[in-house]
Amino acid sequence: MSDPAEKFLTPAERLQIEARIAEAEKRTSGEIVVQVVSSSDHYPLATMIGSLLLAMLFGIAAALFFRDENMWFFLVVFSLSFIAFHELVKGVALLKRLFVTASDMKAEVEEAAMQSFYLRNINNTVDHTGILIYISLFERKVRVVADQGINAKVAQEVWQEIVAIIVSGIRGKEHGKAIASAVDRCADILSTHFPLKQDDRNELPNEVIMGRGK
Repeated sequence: MSDPAEKFLTPAERLQIEARIAEAEKRTSGEIVVQVVSSSDHYPLATMIGSLLLAMLFGIAAALFFRDENMWFFLVVFSLSFIAFHELVKGVALLKRLFVTASDMKAEVEEAAMQSFYLRNINNTVDHTGILIYISLFERKVRVVADQGINAKVAQEVWQEIVAIIVSGIRGKEHGKAIASAVDRCADILSTHFPLKQDDRNELPNEVIMGRGK
């Protein structure tokens, strides 16, 4: 199965964003990383709950349709339909979302973004001025994670502007343009507090990260 994150941006859009990151880092000692993932979790419990519910409803409907009150008939229909519905719910994002709570999605995005921030060593820049723009498609959420050097000078609320820029752009089907604009705005914010230093070097790749495992 193809990764939806790979189709989210065209090659041209990726190059545009990467060019903006490179330009941004000519104005600030901060390091900007953009990551797009299909989902922050597989949500196996949601798949199980959805499959059980749909299989139960289908089994009841089949028993009523065939007017068969035999428990074994229901169990056979339920078991077979559960297998089919399990694969369906697991593979169809829109269907799976019906069985995932908003609080669970928020928590999973938060955890996945923080994990990526540390696993990719964004927290290891010289002045602790790394920032991750994390976009999770299944949950339709954007999370901005900034290192401690930035958090000491920039309030967390400021990053909601970045989130709003990206969310608005995605709704308007202008994914690449919105992310590029968000990178520009990050540069504006960072350059105020962390202007480019003479001995500055590019500590993190400018490449847009597509997917969780790359």
